[in-house]
Amino acid sequence: MKLLKIISISFFIFFYSCKNSSKPNINSSTSEFNYTHTKPKNGTLKGVVELGTSGFNYFIIDADLNKNWELKKAHFGKSLISEGMTTPEQIIQNLTKKIEQIVAYGVTKKNIYTVISSGAIKDELTQSIVNELEKLNHSFEIVSIKEEGVYGAKAILPQEFYKNSFVVDIGSGNTKISYTINNNDFKTIETFGSKYHQIGSNDEEVFKKVKESVALIPQEKKKYCFIMGGVPHKLASFLQKKKERHTQLSIKEEDYSELVKQKGRMISSGVNIYKSILEETDCKIVLFDWHANFAIGYLLEKETTDKN
Repeated sequence: MKLLKIISISFFIFFYSCKNSSKPNINSSTSEFNYTHTKPKNGTLKGVVELGTSGFNYFIIDADLNKNWELKKAHFGKSLISEGMTTPEQIIQNLTKKIEQIVAYGVTKKNIYTVISSGAIKDELTQSIVNELEKLNHSFEIVSIKEEGVYGAKAILPQEFYKNSFVVDIGSGNTKISYTINNNDFKTIETFGSKYHQIGSNDEEVFKKVKESVALIPQEKKKYCFIMGGVPHKLASFLQKKKERHTQLSIKEEDYSELVKQKGRMISSGVNIYKSILEETDCKIVLFDWHANFAIGYLLEKETTDKN
């Protein structure tokens, strides 16, 4: 009986340890960020499919003429472009399905757009995808790095924070850093993305280069950092408390050590970029927005062509 009891206790400890090791224990000492976005009035449904280096997503928003918006639906998928594990035919099939799903939600076809990210277009496979889309006369737009930064900033940064904040979008192909300059225009700086190891760059080189880029941000705009992208999404996923719109990220690198161990190189590289940004700016308040995306900023700039 004693042996059986010992075995039972050992199994319980093993089972409990395995169960709890699936989610890193990130200790966040952050407080809630209380900000209420203005909801759209008499808005129109708009949809966009975003083809990226890693992601293949779509978003549906309700937006009014004042560019107040509300996220109605978000769907996240993988493009597998950077891994070379897809074909133009597969991408087009998936694109067609995503557009059908957007239409089924109630968005008119005239208000549905397709965008290809600045990171994805650098890949040779994407060029083949573009050629196939052109053959099919499928309308799409390749978004430049500068446009991506500006669209992302317009989606994530409330005007009340233009004077004291900057925006970071850590993508797999590149990272965009944006802030306002004269007349509330946005300046965007590009640096390494979270898959920099795939192009032969090392952590030390990237850390230094990112710091040099971030050093260009004016001092008065370093109070708040509004952040988005794949790696920040992973960091925030273990900190979100009540399905809040904004999750304040921990600024302690060690808080993400278990996450890095579990998720591997891409997260490790992203945290390296994140650490470099924090070290240079000394920013203490980093806010991940669960709804914002450069593709949504793109939608906000598009005139409504047909009411739903």
